Amino acid sequence: MIFINIERILFFFKLHLQWVVQGAVDVDIGANPSAEGADEDEGVDDQAVKVVDIVDTFRLQEQPAFDKKQFVTYMKRFIKLLTPKLSEERQEIFKKNIEGATKFLLSKLSDLQFFVGESMHDDGCLVFAYYKEGATDPTFLYIADALKEVKC
Repeated sequence: MIFINIERILFFFKLHLQWVVQGAVDVDIGANPSAEGADEDEGVDDQAVKVVDIVDTFRLQEQPAFDKKQFVTYMKRFIKLLTPKLSEERQEIFKKNIEGATKFLLSKLSDLQFFVGESMHDDGCLVFAYYKEGATDPTFLYIADALKEVKC
């Protein structure tokens, strides 16, 4: 189960996520293995892995880091592809805010991780992740206008 703290910050959906351990279930049955002469590591699942919940659930694929020129090129192409898909009202808001959002992302470029969906379509939106100072869990940023609302 994913527990997500979502904030809408102007142009982004900001998700505060957490690491989860997958593949191992640690069940405490109250026994003391060392008192019973058993090895304490006996029965430990070596297949356990630590994953970011949303990366695993939505099978996001990490992409190589961008340099400044590559990132600006990506954003220009992304803006060109996304703008016509928005309503006229959203286009105006998008055009007004995308420059500031791009500058914000550029200021964090060296700290960002980039993810795409499982299909890895080159016209899809990147998902941006970074760690706030001192944080052990990542913060993910989604460009709000690039998401499609689905009612559950």
